[in-house]
Amino acid sequence: MLSQHKTKLVAIVDDDDSMRGALHGLLKAVGLPSITFASAEEFLKSGQQHETACLIADIRMPGMSGLELQAQLNADRCRIPTIFITAHGDSKMRLQALREGAVEFLSKPFDDEALLESVRAALES
Repeated sequence: MLSQHKTKLVAIVDDDDSMRGALHGLLKAVGLPSITFASAEEFLKSGQQHETACLIADIRMPGMSGLELQAQLNADRCRIPTIFITAHGDSKMRLQALREGAVEFLSKPFDDEALLESVRAALES
């Protein structure tokens, strides 16, 4: 089970450099280790999904979308508590993500504390 991981590594998958940097800095400021990826494909190729205790992923990215990443992880039986962030979400997309196991779906811009609360909850699940 993921909650038994020794590390509480948070993976950030977003094609926006500034968003990846901001999220990495936010997590670092509260003492949470994180690793960043510019694409879903990069994350999957890294093998880090087996070390990841929480995933923060953008929905819309070139190539594989965040929802497609979630579907691939589910197909691989790699259940990672996932928090989606998006500037282009709608209620249908939110419902799909949550139905497939996402722990949160936040619209950009989002409150840092709301994200941190979601990450902490995901790490404790």
